[in-house]
Amino acid sequence: MKRFLRDNSLGLVFGLLFLLSLVGQAFAGHGDFNQRQLSEGLAPVSLGRYVTSASFAVDVTENWQSEYLQFFLYIFLTVWLLQKGSPESKKLDKVGRESDEDQMVGAHATDTSPAWAGIGGARQALFSHSLGLVMGTIFALSWLAQSITGVAAYNEEQLGNLQDPVSWGQYLLQPDFWNRTLQNWQSELLAVTSMVVLSIYLRQRGSSQSKPVGAAHTATGVEG
Repeated sequence: MKRFLRDNSLGLVFGLLFLLSLVGQAFAGHGDFNQRQLSEGLAPVSLGRYVTSASFAVDVTENWQSEYLQFFLYIFLTVWLLQKGSPESKKLDKVGRESDEDQMVGAHATDTSPAWAGIGGARQALFSHSLGLVMGTIFALSWLAQSITGVAAYNEEQLGNLQDPVSWGQYLLQPDFWNRTLQNWQSELLAVTSMVVLSIYLRQRGSSQSKPVGAAHTATGVEG
């Protein structure tokens, strides 16, 4: 058990932090929602009703889709784009899809390579892009969920204000949808830009996301 916890500690800790944050968001969001309910002369709702509401769902999904957009773009763009001196970039001579030898596919697969890496054909092609495809699919599904829960929450407010509800297609053109979307996109893209650039000049000893402390600022694709 101790070895399992050590070998999987990064995923387990981040998974636990995610759950704690989600629970915290539920309680904080519930309190904020009921404050607005009372200020508008409406009855407060229970925690259970709130966490199953469109208001809570849209707040969750709008953050999920921006996170997975960040990963999707980063995975695909780092195939072709480089940043000299950053450990977040590939080495400057590795731009592109790289050779079969570098990627250990086909005849260059080893005994420990995943089965689909060595068999060729459509399965190898699919496996070769599986990470980006899955991230992109989760992003698309999260964005779709945001739009569906968003229009439900938006229409609740419309009806509360004695205004006509809108269709899903109409909501996609509303400022509310794009404000929710773009305020998350810009924050994620700023975070990636900061990590790529700051990691050229700054260090974190022992971290896989940092170059070794003594590495030159110009060293590219080197991790500690």
